[in-house]
Amino acid sequence: MENPKLVILFCLLILLPSSLSTVIKVKQGKDEPYVGVNIGTDVSNVLSPAELVSFLQLQKITHVRLYDADDKILKALAKTKIRVIITVPNNQLLAIGSSNVTAVTWIGRNVVAYFPETLITAVAVGDEVLTTIPSSAPLLMPAIESLYSALVAANLHTQIKISTPSSFSIVLDSFPPSQAFFNQTLSPVVSQLLQFLSRTQSPLMMNLYPYYVFMQNKGVVPLDNSLFKPLTPSKEMVDSNTLLHYTNVLDAMIDSVYFSMKNLNVTDVVVLVTETGWPSKGDSKEPYATIDNSNTYNSNLIKHILDRSGTPLHPEFTSSVYIYELFNEDLMSPPISEAHWGLFYGNSTPVYLLHVSGSGTFLANDTTNQTYCIATEGTDTKTLQSALDWACGPGRANCAEIQAGENCYQPNNMYNHASYAFDSYYQKEKKAPGSCDFKGAATITTIDPSHGNCIFPGSKKVSNKTRQVVNSTRSSGAGTVRFLGTRMSSFDKDLHMIFLGVVFCWFYSFLS
Repeated sequence: MENPKLVILFCLLILLPSSLSTVIKVKQGKDEPYVGVNIGTDVSNVLSPAELVSFLQLQKITHVRLYDADDKILKALAKTKIRVIITVPNNQLLAIGSSNVTAVTWIGRNVVAYFPETLITAVAVGDEVLTTIPSSAPLLMPAIESLYSALVAANLHTQIKISTPSSFSIVLDSFPPSQAFFNQTLSPVVSQLLQFLSRTQSPLMMNLYPYYVFMQNKGVVPLDNSLFKPLTPSKEMVDSNTLLHYTNVLDAMIDSVYFSMKNLNVTDVVVLVTETGWPSKGDSKEPYATIDNSNTYNSNLIKHILDRSGTPLHPEFTSSVYIYELFNEDLMSPPISEAHWGLFYGNSTPVYLLHVSGSGTFLANDTTNQTYCIATEGTDTKTLQSALDWACGPGRANCAEIQAGENCYQPNNMYNHASYAFDSYYQKEKKAPGSCDFKGAATITTIDPSHGNCIFPGSKKVSNKTRQVVNSTRSSGAGTVRFLGTRMSSFDKDLHMIFLGVVFCWFYSFLS
């Protein structure tokens, strides 16, 4: 008879890797990339702090960056779970860089007074100091070190990071990314900064704008590459030294920063994109500053980050980004584009409707919280059929209304039937992130897709009468609904297999 203890030990050795894998997945989930927004103040019809916070919550915005440390906004953000980066304005660098006492006072007044009720995650020391006010560069590291010492004294240095946002112009010879390097005239300060960031496990904050790269290299950098549009392999940018393929400009910019750091022997600092965006309006010299291009860039940016695909150099890590910016700053000085980077006007009405499929209600630009999920125009029939099958089958969407003879059967085409099924699933899932994706076949809209007697599930017109959910194999006219079996997440599967393994081991040892 076999030794029961040996049987149990053998089983545990088999199950342990799976168990560890599951634990690691849970731990990694805490560090998922996010999309935040910058909030400027040069707005004529600015919202009150209370209105601003309510608006952020409505839009499901969880990360913001301020260009100062506005006390009223910080108070309004208390107990909201919205994480905020505050900023030391450039005009305060001299005082803080010259006096430790001033740094301690600044941290006490702007951080200690609000944390942890207000979730301050980082302090940005200045903004593009090295390139906009190079004469202040010698003050940058003393200011950063003094502020960090003040955080240490307050025992907040492990919870709140300190860094400084830099312009991409500190990187030279940026393509191909593998040959990029930091401007050598700035090397002394940049080297000190990177050593500090490495020591404190803080990110390198970078303001990265593919718009400006495109405008400065028209004819060399294609517009589609700048806007994250799908590319054929022949249009991808290839780094001739590494043979890495780049499908968009932002990834190439991020990797050029990583290669620049590597040239200074720093490989453990991550990039945080503190600004990126695309203007929606410009003068005759900026013909590509259009609503369509701005919408395309920001929509695709959100999808790219939430897809967690990383960069060609670092596919294992995706940088978080802050969109520039939440509101149009209509009081900004010319050129015209400076006043048109916002997703919303100052009164909180959207500049355009973002196509943020797969992100739930996050930045759906809908101030009434009335959103719908419909099929994406141009999606091929095969993809729509597959998504429709899943929605009406395992997804348990209510597909009764698109059966022959029912109110939403006409027009009898795949786009119409898939749109109804997608919205049914989206509303059933309470507009949760990822519930309007269907592998890119769906998109969120604020326009009610109801027509005639066909009332979509998310419509305010929908009847109070409830219908029985029908998951039928009956033809919808546009295709056949097939049962595919309920899907399990990989995490659920891991737990399921571990449980079964433990039961098997116990039962086997009992018999032995």
